[in-house]
Amino acid sequence: MPEATSAQGARDEISRVNVALGERSYDIHIGAGLIEKAPGLIAEALGDTRLVIVTDDHVAAAQIPRLQTAFAGTELIRDTVIVPAGEATKRFERLEQVCNRLLASGLERGDAVVALGGGVVGDLAGFAASIVRRGVRFVQIPTSLLAQVDSSVGGKTGINTAHGKNLIGAFHQPALVIADTDALATLSDRQLRAGYAEVVKYGLLGDREFFDWLQINGSALLARDQAAIRQAVRVSCEAKARIVADDERERGQRALLNLGHTFGHALEAWAGYSDRLLHGEAIAIGMVLAFRYSARIGLASTQDADTVEAHFRSAGLPTSIAEIPSNAGPTGRANATPSVSEMLALMGQDKKVERGKLVLVLARAIGYAFTTSQIDIHELETFLTEERTR
Repeated sequence: MPEATSAQGARDEISRVNVALGERSYDIHIGAGLIEKAPGLIAEALGDTRLVIVTDDHVAAAQIPRLQTAFAGTELIRDTVIVPAGEATKRFERLEQVCNRLLASGLERGDAVVALGGGVVGDLAGFAASIVRRGVRFVQIPTSLLAQVDSSVGGKTGINTAHGKNLIGAFHQPALVIADTDALATLSDRQLRAGYAEVVKYGLLGDREFFDWLQINGSALLARDQAAIRQAVRVSCEAKARIVADDERERGQRALLNLGHTFGHALEAWAGYSDRLLHGEAIAIGMVLAFRYSARIGLASTQDADTVEAHFRSAGLPTSIAEIPSNAGPTGRANATPSVSEMLALMGQDKKVERGKLVLVLARAIGYAFTTSQIDIHELETFLTEERTR
């Protein structure tokens, strides 16, 4: 029937987005069923190379059998390293364990690490790949929406410390990104919503037309409509690829990708990098704060700030500090929220800080973000004081 043919045609559609970095350029493949095609895609990009898979204990059950079946008979997979799921895994002790496993596998500089999982696995495995034997190649196979649209692209790798998120790491570009949208079927609704926050970010920072599209189609994406998911992943990857190609080391416009992150990372650190506040949830709150602060100091309209907040709320994401679940703080107090001094201290560890001055990504309108170090700390303190209980 025509309907069946059309549906199958849509499912078979594969997009390819190139990240143009000269000799280190690589492709992002986006579509359904790509894990089954991984051997061919990896061979095309890297040649006939040995691999070590790094994944987490949540992803392993669902995706490792698919990958093993795809590579059956090749003997290219030398080892599979499974780490605990969750942001707390991104720490020194786990990095050491992964590096030792890579070395024990006999991985050579011409071989490759495959990061199969969400942003945590990608950051950890990518960082390990950047330092083992002073750098081996790696492939990203992101299995969460957040990783497919953001963290798997651009070469940022790293781990967390008590001082803040991703403060120790390296720029190490993947050789290939395989974004299999079928992998998103195993995500919980909460994880899908958290990833959606990073999708919205691309509209807010520089593409009003995309934000308007999400206003109409975001609900379909969150209802797991495959066409909406593929469109959102493709547009997000195209946006990030352009920015990374122009500013790989974040000395200019790439900082715009941190819209909401200075606020959000501080909330994540305060909450102990726990499941009480997922990264995307923290970033949703952070982006609302960025727009509300922009409106407060006369840069953006209150209407735009309200529109941003309403969109995240309609997606089922938190939009205020007070919505962080109780007992999220280190004191374990019910309904605890970070103090202003705690927030400012954690924001002061942000990677964009210049000569001790806080740098924020703010907005003049939806689709028009910019960075500034012209921050009135007293004004910011007053703002955070009010936002803590809003």
